[in-house]
Amino acid sequence: MEEFYRKYRPEKFSDVIGQDSVVNIIKNKWKTKTIPHAILLCGPFGVGKTTIARIIAKCLKCSPYDLIEKNSADYRGIDDIRAIRSTMNNAPIEGDVRVWVLDECHKITSDAANALLKILEDPPSHAYFILATTEPERLLDGIRQRCLVLKLNPISEESLQAIVQQVCSKEKIKLAEPVMEKLLEYAGGSAREALQILDRVHQLESKQEQLEAITKISTTTKVIEIVKLLLNKNTKWNQLTPILKELQGEDAEQIRYITLSYARSVLLGRDNPRAFRIIEAFRDNFYDCKFSGVVAACYEVLCS
Repeated sequence: MEEFYRKYRPEKFSDVIGQDSVVNIIKNKWKTKTIPHAILLCGPFGVGKTTIARIIAKCLKCSPYDLIEKNSADYRGIDDIRAIRSTMNNAPIEGDVRVWVLDECHKITSDAANALLKILEDPPSHAYFILATTEPERLLDGIRQRCLVLKLNPISEESLQAIVQQVCSKEKIKLAEPVMEKLLEYAGGSAREALQILDRVHQLESKQEQLEAITKISTTTKVIEIVKLLLNKNTKWNQLTPILKELQGEDAEQIRYITLSYARSVLLGRDNPRAFRIIEAFRDNFYDCKFSGVVAACYEVLCS
C-alpha cells in the first residue's frame, strides 16, 4: 500500500498547505513569465521542498522525461555535475524545458560546487535548476547569489491539522481528539512526519494503542523527551546524556526544529520561562557545530 505522504503529495499549488508566502511568490513569477533559471528552496525536512520543485517543473511544462531528480547525497562529485553540464544543452525530449532538481545540494563536494556555480552562471534558455537543502549556509555564496532563494518554514499546527484531516476524510479514518493533538505535537512542523505517523497508527483499534504508538516514534519522541526534561528545573545532566547519545548521527537541524516547535507550543500555552530559555538556546542554527551544538544548547538550558 502506498504511503500517505506519497499518495497525497500535492500536485498543484492550490493543494499546498502551510507555505503560502513561497507559493505566492512562485505563482506571481509564473504569471509574469519571470521564473528564474535557478531556484533555491531552503527549509527543514518534510515541509514541501521537493513537492514545490515538482510543481514548478509542471508549471514550466516540463515532461516527466525531462525532469531529472538527483539526491546530492548519492550524486555529489564533480563528475556528476560535469555529466549535467555535458547534457544540459540537449533539447527537451518532450515539452518546453528540462529541469534538474538537486535535493540536499549542500552535500556536494567543493569541486562539484564550483562546477555547479559555472552551470548556474549562464544556463541555456530551456534549462532550469531547482536546488533543495536543509542547510543553505553550507552552499557557496556564489550559488546562493545566482538563485531565487525561497525559505520554507516548519508548518504550523493549524496547517498540519488541515493536511491530516484531509487525508483522514479521504481514507475514512476517525481520530480521537487526543490522538490528533499528540500526532501534531510529535510531527515537529513536518507534513511528511505527520502523515507517516498517521500511517503507523490509523489501523490500531483503540485510542490508547494509537497514543502509545505515537510516543514510540524514534527521533521526534527522543527529542520531545529531552525538551520535557529541560522544562523541568530539577532535571540532572546525567538524565539527558543517555538520550543525547541515542540521537548522535541524527540531523542537528531537524532536532532543533522539533525542539523549537515543542517549546513554542508550551510557551504559547502558558507563561513558562524555561520554554523561553529553550527557544533562546536553540534559536541559532547548528550548521557549523552540528550535533555538538545540540549538546551545548541542552547544557546551557540546564545550567541557566
